[in-house]
Amino acid sequence: ILVRALGQAYRKDQFANISILSSTNGTRLRLGDIAQIVDGFSEDPLYSRFDGRPAAFINVYRVGEQNAITLATTVKDYLAERTETLPAGIELSYWRDGSKVVKARLNTLVNSATQGMGLVLLLLALFLRPSLAFWVSLGIPISFMGAFIMMPYLGVTMNIISMFAFILVLGIVVDDAIVTGENVYTHMRRHNDPIRAAIEGTQEISVPVTFGVLTTVAAFMPLLLLEGRRAPIFMQIPLVVIPVLLFSLIESKLILPAHLLHMKQRKRENMGLFGIIQQSISHGLEKYVEYIHRPILEVVLHWRYATLSVFVVLLVISIVMVTSGRYKYVFFPRIESEYVSASLQMPEGTPLEVTARHISRMTSLAEQLQDKYREPDDSSVIQHILVTVGSTSSSPRGNSSGQSHIANVSFELIPPEIRQADIRTRQLVREWQTLIGEIPGVKELSFRAEIGRGGEPINVQLTGSNFDVLNEVGNKVKARLGEFDGLFDIKNSFEDGKTEVQLRVRPDAEQLGLDIQKLGTQVRNAIFGAQAQRIQRDQSEVKVMVRYPQEERYSLSDLQNLNIRTPGGASIPLSEVADVNIGKGTSKISRVDRKRILNVTADLDKDKADATAINAEMNEWLTTLLKDYPGVRFDPEGEQREQREFGQSLQMGFGIALLMIYVLLAIPLQSYTQPLMVMIVIPFSIIGALGGHMIMGIDLSISSIMGLLALIGVVVNDSLVLVDFTNKRIKEGMPIIKAIRFAGGARFRPILLTSLTTFAGLTPLILEKSTQAQFLIPMAVSLGFGILFATFLTLFLIPSLYLILEDIKNIFRKTIAGFTRMTSAFS
Repeated sequence: ILVRALGQAYRKDQFANISILSSTNGTRLRLGDIAQIVDGFSEDPLYSRFDGRPAAFINVYRVGEQNAITLATTVKDYLAERTETLPAGIELSYWRDGSKVVKARLNTLVNSATQGMGLVLLLLALFLRPSLAFWVSLGIPISFMGAFIMMPYLGVTMNIISMFAFILVLGIVVDDAIVTGENVYTHMRRHNDPIRAAIEGTQEISVPVTFGVLTTVAAFMPLLLLEGRRAPIFMQIPLVVIPVLLFSLIESKLILPAHLLHMKQRKRENMGLFGIIQQSISHGLEKYVEYIHRPILEVVLHWRYATLSVFVVLLVISIVMVTSGRYKYVFFPRIESEYVSASLQMPEGTPLEVTARHISRMTSLAEQLQDKYREPDDSSVIQHILVTVGSTSSSPRGNSSGQSHIANVSFELIPPEIRQADIRTRQLVREWQTLIGEIPGVKELSFRAEIGRGGEPINVQLTGSNFDVLNEVGNKVKARLGEFDGLFDIKNSFEDGKTEVQLRVRPDAEQLGLDIQKLGTQVRNAIFGAQAQRIQRDQSEVKVMVRYPQEERYSLSDLQNLNIRTPGGASIPLSEVADVNIGKGTSKISRVDRKRILNVTADLDKDKADATAINAEMNEWLTTLLKDYPGVRFDPEGEQREQREFGQSLQMGFGIALLMIYVLLAIPLQSYTQPLMVMIVIPFSIIGALGGHMIMGIDLSISSIMGLLALIGVVVNDSLVLVDFTNKRIKEGMPIIKAIRFAGGARFRPILLTSLTTFAGLTPLILEKSTQAQFLIPMAVSLGFGILFATFLTLFLIPSLYLILEDIKNIFRKTIAGFTRMTSAFS
């Protein structure tokens, strides 16, 4: 009664004088005499609680070019300052600090980069002279500074992906400098003339080194052509790597030789302890090449066809393991998050008290886990718990807020890299799920504890014009998905709305000119009212509505007796022109290209189920099912659609990269067949990448494919230098077999060193355990282990292929010569 009376007032000063009619004796009283009128905020029944206390939230986001870390620091400083002036019982805190994740990722990558650079410098110092190693490694900061200068012009900021790109190229960037410096060092030992060694050593390998860098650049180019929502992430990698490589090429050709002019031969008595150790390693490596590598190479060349067969068998086994599903491929792996979220959705219209009761129980169970799992210092693994009723988001201002049937419970965990308690995030979520059990009447209860989620792994979108048919097909799809092991949170996007009166026009009424739109308009005007006019009253506008009297519009019988006017002017009761039923409406209707859609989605445990295999089986099953529903079609959405778009752009980019690499190899080799021989190491390098994933115990993913893409440009570099060196010896008059043996020994140290430095630069990241590095590790594994295996390809497979190619050429020569003799004899 009071609330209805307040609706009659239009200004605050009128409230106290409002006349209230008593429902018991009919007397009238002033509102000011029977109620207290105060200013203030009403207590919203939809609430948020933070660590068990009522809470209000302000969401802070960065805008434009603002720095997330700087912004977060500013907010935290304000909170610390403002808290001191707040009344007792009120505190200021923060939740879901995104800058903490950014800062942790950057620190992880900085540490990995520092350790990687240290390993690279150590390897260079051990295998080369310390002074030579210093000048070679100087190319790293010079190339990086060049890339830093170019980043603003390319639209790249300093973030986790650009930092990863620097780590990725850390070991690659010195490859051209290693080959150049090692060759100069070899000439120095030969004739002890620094100037001559610098000039001849640089010129001798300038062409293959230059084109080797360009092939690596070409290999990273496809990342610029990717499509899909993750494409902007991976595009930052080539925008960092390519400038670094180009600056390193300039440095190795123009700056490094000038520095090497000052290098002189050292006498053993002038060497320190480290110099003696380094020279011992260098001499030991030379003895290994002379007494072990070259004899093995002799055997490999003699059994060259058997050698090729061994590598082919390994390649076939690797491909079959992936394509058959024996080794699992996951488009984007599940990476455990430091935030766990449980979203509860009850049927629409569920009272707030019911939703709050369920969410209170879920919260108490989370608090039990908070007390159960503690660190040695007695702090809990679960740091904070946030409860939001009225939203399914862990941020109180979600897209769907203010609804009594939805709620969310979220908690924040200690980062896994500093967590001492023996508990994983996934294990904690499963225990929480078990404790919660089944909730009576629940429509949906979903748990999320991962980062980098790109969409539902299983998402079937049904399209059609009849929503009832769509819902029928959707229920069948939902039931079929329930038969797969490892799937959970299977749901249909069709949602029942509240109970409503549904009207269906009878065929006889259509002949009178009535349709559902005209019928609905008249019913709405009778019940809700039609606007007759507007009246301006002070600062407010009053709408005058015309509708049926109250006693004639609040029962179903009144509705059925409602008079409907036909276009001809006749007045007919509603029950004569329409069927009136009570039913459930839809809470939302989605359309694509003006056609109604319905999505059936499911999540899966990627450790137990293979999304690719399930989607393939579902596509085949749906094709058969929809033959009985001509007006319905299906499209794969979610992660499957993203994977398809990503794969198509990747295939196109991969083809362009192979073509560019072939052209770049053909120029220095001056041959159409030798580039194919060099490029054949590309598919064989898959063996090393797959083996690396097996050793590290991680699944193949889209990041692994990115690593393979980067690998194709790196693996051909050493092969190009080896083949070019062999070609030069042959042009000098050396027999082919002898030239191959000589090149295999002469190029052993730079080939080994470039592979080891690339792997060493990536090793700290490969071994990283932090959450922030997990989705980058597969790419580093593909590149690191792939380049290690490519060392054997370069040292043994390429020489074997060189001789096999010569065998084929000899066969063609003999065939052509025989054909020529036969032609001459007949002529």
